[in-house]
Amino acid sequence: MVRVRMADVAALAGVSTATVSMVLSGVNSTRVSPQTQARVREAAEAVGYKTNSVARSLRTQQTRLVGLISDTIASTPFAGRMLAGANDVAREQGHLVVLVDTERDAEAERQALRALSGQQVDAIIYASMWHRVVEVPEDLPEDAVLLDCAPATGGRAAVVPDERAGGMAAVRELVAAGHRRIAFLDAEERFELVASPLRHAGYLEVLAEAGIEPDPALHVRAEPVAGGGREAARRLLDLPAERRPTAMFCFNDRMAMGAYTAAHHRGLSVPADLSVVGYDDQQLVAAELDPPLTTVALPHYEMGRWAMEVALGLREAEPEVPHLMPCPLVRRDSVSPPPTQFGD
Repeated sequence: MVRVRMADVAALAGVSTATVSMVLSGVNSTRVSPQTQARVREAAEAVGYKTNSVARSLRTQQTRLVGLISDTIASTPFAGRMLAGANDVAREQGHLVVLVDTERDAEAERQALRALSGQQVDAIIYASMWHRVVEVPEDLPEDAVLLDCAPATGGRAAVVPDERAGGMAAVRELVAAGHRRIAFLDAEERFELVASPLRHAGYLEVLAEAGIEPDPALHVRAEPVAGGGREAARRLLDLPAERRPTAMFCFNDRMAMGAYTAAHHRGLSVPADLSVVGYDDQQLVAAELDPPLTTVALPHYEMGRWAMEVALGLREAEPEVPHLMPCPLVRRDSVSPPPTQFGD
């Protein structure tokens, strides 16, 4: 007689073995939607899984493995802190993380999901190197947690950076220093970055708070790299003196690096002549600039911990709304009051 396994129930219900354990044992089952609980019970009945074997299965069928499927996190030092956060929680709970980088290849994702299902991992995290909206793979279990990405159709536990609040923190820092002509060096629309309109919204909200009328000439778009930031800053510094910005909020730290270069080529000093704030707190960039860059940090480590805690049932998540992780301001030396010669 073939023994029916918990994995058989999980495969039929389209969930992980951890979810089957929670539903059939009642342990942490409140974090599973009523619809999913019903589907698990129907699947258990359909395959003939006996509930009196749950206690034994809880001891023998948990693999202590968590699958983490990502696009390029493992090969991108910038985003590696997400893996560190997830791994720290897993280790604290006696789990091992199995990481698969797919390079955003749909077939590679399908193969990874099949392999992880075969390993009967206790949970799955689906992660992105940068904040984006994703079409969730059809084979991704319903209880999988999304990390640094949001599902296009909702209905999934997910965590993303609070980009709008981060933009507000950056611009408030400049307003507090006395700046009123504040430029936003934004990413070009062709890159379709989710963070761009959110950071811009934060910029505009703080200008409104401060009673500053937005000047369309101070919102410039470029490629979100150092060269793009340099060209955008050059255009801004070419404006007539009365419209020239005294401060620049940059979409990311690489654009801020380019703004530094443009300022230095004009014989201007940061921050004496031009204050600059970046975004990302990118390793080997922000703290190494001269002067070190004030920036907004992406909470990669904290997001990784949150995702693993939800995946392992250590915290609850609202599946209809992505959790917004705060993006803290990191003060360094690139902001000062505006120069008197450019004062209002």
